[in-house]
Amino acid sequence: MKNICRKPHAGPYRCGALILVLALSACVSQPTDPTTLAQRYPIIDTHIDVPYRLFRNPADVSVSAPDGQFDYPRAVAGGLNAPFMSIYIPAVVDAAGNAYPFAESAIDLVEGVAQAHPDKFAIATCSDDITAHMQAGLMSLPMGMENGAPIGGSFEKLAHFHARGIRYVTLAHSRSNHISDSSYDPNEVHQGLSPFGRSLIPEMNRLGVMIDVSHISDKAFWQVMELSAVPVLATHSSMRKFTPGFQRNMSDEMLVAMAERGGVIQINYGSNFLHQASQNFSAARTAATKAYQEANHLADDDPALSEFRDNYTQNNAYPFANLDIVLDHIDHAVALAGIDAVGIGSDYDGVGDTLPTGLKDVTTYPNLIAGLQRRGYSEADIAKILGGNTLRVWRAAEAYARSKGVTVPCASS
Repeated sequence: MKNICRKPHAGPYRCGALILVLALSACVSQPTDPTTLAQRYPIIDTHIDVPYRLFRNPADVSVSAPDGQFDYPRAVAGGLNAPFMSIYIPAVVDAAGNAYPFAESAIDLVEGVAQAHPDKFAIATCSDDITAHMQAGLMSLPMGMENGAPIGGSFEKLAHFHARGIRYVTLAHSRSNHISDSSYDPNEVHQGLSPFGRSLIPEMNRLGVMIDVSHISDKAFWQVMELSAVPVLATHSSMRKFTPGFQRNMSDEMLVAMAERGGVIQINYGSNFLHQASQNFSAARTAATKAYQEANHLADDDPALSEFRDNYTQNNAYPFANLDIVLDHIDHAVALAGIDAVGIGSDYDGVGDTLPTGLKDVTTYPNLIAGLQRRGYSEADIAKILGGNTLRVWRAAEAYARSKGVTVPCASS
C-alpha cells in the first residue's frame, strides 16, 4: 500500500482512519461470479418434464433443441448437473388403464437418451452417482414418477419401478387415484390417502423411494406426515401465501411441518404458482372458454376450444412472474422453515409458456444465483438451495433403506 500519510495536511488520526478503512475494504470478499458458482456446486432440479415433451414432440436433446426449455448444451451452460426426469403419467392415461405400459415406455425413453449419448448423459440411481458423474463430466439423469398410478396397488410393481431407477413418486396428479386424493380434484374419494396409500408410505420408505407430496390434497399431506419415517419432498410446489386458495401450492403450516421432519420444498417456476395475477388470468380465460363452448354447443374435445384459448392468450397479455417473485417465495420459505428446507423444482418443459422473465430455460440458473446473492444469501446457503438440501433428503432415504436391509444400487459403481 502506498504511504498516503505523506500527503500534506494529513494528520495522524485522519491517516490512521483511512488506512483502517482501506484495510477493511481489502478484507471484504466480493461475491463469486454466479456462473462460477453454478459450475462449482451440484445443481439438482427435481422436476423437468423432458420425457413427456419428447413423447409428444420427438427431438434430440443431446444437441440444441430450442422448441423446449431443456437440452444438453443449454443445461451445461446453466451449470445443471442432475435434472430429475419426470416420468409423468396423465390422469387420462390412468383412466384408460394404460398407466403401467406408459410409465415403462417413458423410462425406456430416458434410458435411450443416456445410451445413445454416453459421453454426455448417465442414469443416476443413487445420490453418490451425482458426484461421480460430475467428476466424469457427465450429466446425471435421475428419474421420478409423477403420478403413482402405474404402481397399480402392488408392492411388486413399486419394487419393479425402483429397480428401473425411480427414486421418487408423486403419489397423485390431477385426479385422485388408487393411492391418494389430488389437490386439483374436488371429489376427495379417500379423504386423503386410500388404505393402500397408507400401506404404501412405509413400503416406499423401506425401499428408499422418496415420497413427493406435490399434487396431493391437504388431508393426504397430513397423513403422509404421520406415516413417513423419513423426510419427504415437494418436488415442484411453491408457497400458497402468494396464491391464496390455490391448493396445489403449500401452506405455511404444511411447509413448517415438512421441514420439522427434514423435508424440502422445491420451488416451482410456473407463473400460476408464483403470483395472483397469473391465477386471475387463467380464471378469466377458463370462464371465457366455457362461455364460448356453451354458446356454440361444443364438445369438450372440440379443436375450436383449443384455438379459442390460444387466441385469448395472444390477444390478452399474459402476466408473467419474474425472478424477484421466485426469490420472494424462497425468502418466505427460508424465513418460515430455515435454509435447509428449500430447493429447486422448476417444472421446465411442464408449465408451457408461463415461465418467469429471467428464468425461461435451463441456461438461467446463474440468474437465480445472482438474485440470491443480491438478497444476501451466502455461498454455503446457495449451495444448499441448488442441490445440497435435495441430496440430504435423498441420502436420508437411502440410509433408512439400508437400515432395513435393502441394497441401494448405484449406476456408477
